[in-house]
Amino acid sequence: MGAELSKNSTMDETSDEPPTSAVLLDNCHFSQVTFNNVEKFYIPGGDVTCYYTLTNNIVPRGKDWVGIFQVGWKTTREYYTFMWAPLPSGVSGDTAVQQQIQFKAYYLPKDDEYYQFCYVDQDGVVRGASVPFQFRAETEDDILVVTTQGEVEEIELQNKNLLKENEELKESCTSLQKKNMDLQEQLKKTQELQNGFESLKSNKEKLELELNSLKKENKHLKELDNCREAELHQLKEQIQNVTSEKERLETRLKTVLDRMDQLQSQVLNYEKEVENLARLDHDKTEQLESLKEENRQLRVTVAEQRKHKEELEHALENLKGMEASLSHFLQNEQDQNRDLMKELEETKHLFQILQEKKNETDKENQKLKDEHNALLRRLSQTADLSSFSVVSPSQHQIRPSAMGSLVFGNPYYASGANLEARAADVASIRKCPMCDEVFPEDIDTSQYEEHVQSHLLDCPLCHETFEKSNKQVFDDHIYCHGLE
Repeated sequence: MGAELSKNSTMDETSDEPPTSAVLLDNCHFSQVTFNNVEKFYIPGGDVTCYYTLTNNIVPRGKDWVGIFQVGWKTTREYYTFMWAPLPSGVSGDTAVQQQIQFKAYYLPKDDEYYQFCYVDQDGVVRGASVPFQFRAETEDDILVVTTQGEVEEIELQNKNLLKENEELKESCTSLQKKNMDLQEQLKKTQELQNGFESLKSNKEKLELELNSLKKENKHLKELDNCREAELHQLKEQIQNVTSEKERLETRLKTVLDRMDQLQSQVLNYEKEVENLARLDHDKTEQLESLKEENRQLRVTVAEQRKHKEELEHALENLKGMEASLSHFLQNEQDQNRDLMKELEETKHLFQILQEKKNETDKENQKLKDEHNALLRRLSQTADLSSFSVVSPSQHQIRPSAMGSLVFGNPYYASGANLEARAADVASIRKCPMCDEVFPEDIDTSQYEEHVQSHLLDCPLCHETFEKSNKQVFDDHIYCHGLE
């Protein structure tokens, strides 16, 4: 929880994630950046300043960073907190550069686990690591632990250098002691060298203090060396275990490779079989596609036939209904036809009677015409032509239809006029053919036609006429137009 809080807080400050990677420790280069003046303990609650040196083997970049990692980390993603590494200014790349970074106390760990500084480049690869340290007050029984091979090598190198420096200091101390003895002898011999002796004595005291500190540091380094030897022994055992595991895995890998060769030969055989099957499947697929197409066409044909059949059945039902209505209409028409035939027979009989009477009248008229002509001829031969000459020709023009072409009138005119009036009366009678209603001769033709039209129904499509009494036949007729 503390590590997550520290990461979030550091990200708020820098507004960016540091570049990390899953590179293991074996691929890191810990000697390109060295950390200086690393304390064994840092007091909690205070800021920590990290001092490090960039060697000429590394080129610093803008996304390099220094992180605090708990000892035992595996990848750079396991940092606790970090700070961006500042770029050195005005220094060539052939010389080492001293740098420093200050970590705020708020973002530092609060437990007493072992941590170490690590310099990580912008590719997420570790380029240097410090010795472990803790965030607590220093005690006498504290033991530092380093788990990486690079750190062990670095510490061994530091131990060798310190031992060498210790030997040199011992030799210098021996020489200084000899010099001190000589100076003491010279001090006894001459009082003039007393001031120099005092200065040498002070130097001796300083050297003794340095020697004591070196002894303490040497003791501490021996303790560290013992710890390193124990860790080195553990690492050797781990290396042996890894080596044996590697041999076992190589044997297993060889077995797996032999098995893979066998499987590859089987795969080649399977591929040939699959090609043959694919070829057969392609042929079957083509046949299946053709059968599907034929099936689809047959389904379409069957669907069309079903649809046509349904339409025919529907039309048949309509035709049956129309047949029933037409049968009823035909029966009514037949009944009307019989009535009309009877009326027609009566009319024919009446017409025959009237025709006979007309023929008789024509014969009588012809006879009268002949007599009239004869009388005219006789009158033209009479002696009193003078009396007739006074009469104007227009007075002699008498309508034959009214006077029968006779001077003194046609004695049969009255009977003929009666016949003609009767025929005119027959012709002038207007009778509705639908309801047998009789109209007078002075009725307007438009009124008569409107009355007859009120009994009829006109088809708006073909203008065929139907009686209102046969409305079912008219509806069936309109429905037939809808089927078309």
